[in-house]
Amino acid sequence: MARTPAPGTRRRILEASAKLFGEQGVRAVGMQQVIDATGVGKSLLYREFASKDELIAAWLRESDAQWWEQAEEVTAPHSGDPARQIMALMEFFQASVREPDFHGCIYYNTSSEFRDPAHPGRQEATLHLKGLRNWLRDMGAQAGAEDPDALADTLMLVIGGLLANGEVLGVDGPARMALATAELVLRQHCPNALAGAAL
Repeated sequence: MARTPAPGTRRRILEASAKLFGEQGVRAVGMQQVIDATGVGKSLLYREFASKDELIAAWLRESDAQWWEQAEEVTAPHSGDPARQIMALMEFFQASVREPDFHGCIYYNTSSEFRDPAHPGRQEATLHLKGLRNWLRDMGAQAGAEDPDALADTLMLVIGGLLANGEVLGVDGPARMALATAELVLRQHCPNALAGAAL
């Protein structure tokens, strides 16, 4: 008779995988490491996740949901002020880079590890980043940007630079310029929303 997974097995696997993938990179982690970290048997692991690719995709989907919950928490206090909400999100990115266990953005990291557009990990990473770009575009439109797409794309470059430089050169390197740069971008694209305002 097949063993029934104990309650919380899937959760334990995802939590252990998140730690391993975040610290070592996705490709570097084998399924045996996940088994060792969780203490579950191989059959139980593969019952929950039929393949490593499936595990990677599930981890990124869950991470995406958690990320948007955090983003909502930091932007909600500024509801009705989309320009300030954008800056609140930028501050959230800056704070994440300052965390001692920051190893880069899991979405950019995963997409760079898997170049095949059809890979489930790359697809989930792309969905997250497109979602972020769409949010920035929508907030920009609400803030009165003449070209919300240009605003979103420029801010995506700032965010990507912040995360990449923060991981390699530290938060006191080029990453320290991210907030000031984002503010300049907002003032350029949304001058009426920010006229006389201190972000």
